[in-house]
Amino acid sequence: MSDVEMASIPAGRVLRGDLRGAERREIVVDAFEIGVYPITEEQLAELLGIPSRHPRRPATQISWLRAIRLCNALSEWEGLDPVYSFDGEVVEGDAEADGFRLPTEDEWEYACRAGSVSSAYGPVREVAWTAADGVGHPSDVGARLPNLHGMFDTLGNVWEWCMDPFDADGDSDARVFRGGGWSDAPALVRATARRGGRPRDAFDDVGVRVARTR
Repeated sequence: MSDVEMASIPAGRVLRGDLRGAERREIVVDAFEIGVYPITEEQLAELLGIPSRHPRRPATQISWLRAIRLCNALSEWEGLDPVYSFDGEVVEGDAEADGFRLPTEDEWEYACRAGSVSSAYGPVREVAWTAADGVGHPSDVGARLPNLHGMFDTLGNVWEWCMDPFDADGDSDARVFRGGGWSDAPALVRATARRGGRPRDAFDDVGVRVARTR
């Protein structure tokens, strides 16, 4: 299978703000690893034994539950301990496992910002695919400029699932995805952008970028 290239993210802290800029808090993150690219159609196809129409595009139409199972399948492929276990659709994570997992929302934003205190780590037109580009689908990964961690497409192209609930204080089981996508206006593609979907929902502008605990 095509290697999942990982970036090493050092421990640190950053101010996290919501999309409206009305709330800011400091987040503290331990060292971890995260994908240089979102998982591509080619990688998903090789893992599942299916053909790939657009090998270098980010894989989409992946629900949160499928993303969790993808993490476990990648772990088993690499001979690592799977992070997740299931009781029906109730997912439990093993903090001691060395396999692949979804990033937390704090990890995602910290890695995306790569030290930047602004809403984007560079000019959006140079780092992200957005509605301003007039594309009708995700674009091949790695075609825009990376952030200072060497990560591509964290902003724009496709949103990316995180582990966290969309509203931790609410009754919904929705999970959060971050970063903005190819169909969003440039002003909405930023490190603070967040949406959510139910665990079984899948979208044509939402993919997954895997992480690992160090």
